[in-house]
Amino acid sequence: MVASIHQPDYISYLGYFYKISKSDVFVYLDDCQFSNDNMHHWNRVKTPQGECRLKIPVEQHLGDLITEVRTRDELGWKEKHLKTIEMNYSKAAHFKDFFPDFKEILLAGYDNLAQMNITVNNEIIRRFGFNVRIMKSSDMELDTVREERVIDIVKTVGADTYLSGNGARAYQIEEHFTDNGISLVYTDYKPITYRQLWPKAGFLPYMSVLDYIFNCGFDWEYVERAVNKQQRA
Repeated sequence: MVASIHQPDYISYLGYFYKISKSDVFVYLDDCQFSNDNMHHWNRVKTPQGECRLKIPVEQHLGDLITEVRTRDELGWKEKHLKTIEMNYSKAAHFKDFFPDFKEILLAGYDNLAQMNITVNNEIIRRFGFNVRIMKSSDMELDTVREERVIDIVKTVGADTYLSGNGARAYQIEEHFTDNGISLVYTDYKPITYRQLWPKAGFLPYMSVLDYIFNCGFDWEYVERAVNKQQRA
């Protein structure tokens, strides 16, 4: 059984969902510390002028967990994000297939940033049709940290393989996983190309998953074929 873990990021990029697609169990690390540097509250969309960053204003204090961070909805950021998205993607082939649902989900009320991101991401996971069990670390009552916490989560969900992001290669020690009966593997995803608006501006990788959805729909088979083709090249 393969498990993967990641913080609940805001409308994350395609590789985030690729890792989920390769997992039997995906765990939202929702009770980790909020970071302004990570993409818990921002992401990128494409415009005719290039990349545009959508950032959520939040109320948070040093050391707060993502589950303790409040989005400052009184500032009207949701309406602004939706307007920017609609202005730049309304002519995309599959815009109308998902934007109304995304808008309804985003405009709902949430207790915290993690809850909102998880709700949005879960709908995207459902629409892609992934056969994966979704869990949250905040439900597991674990008090370990860092690599030990990852190992404890994998053991808690009953997995024997941990699918990690490549960024963790720098600090994860494989023996720590194998000593606990866990195989440590890393995702093989690299940015793929697909149909985007404004092709003369060039292809922009690492856009929010919304960029793929609005342009290509929920065609996950295309993603699989593109990744496989890339690996054979």
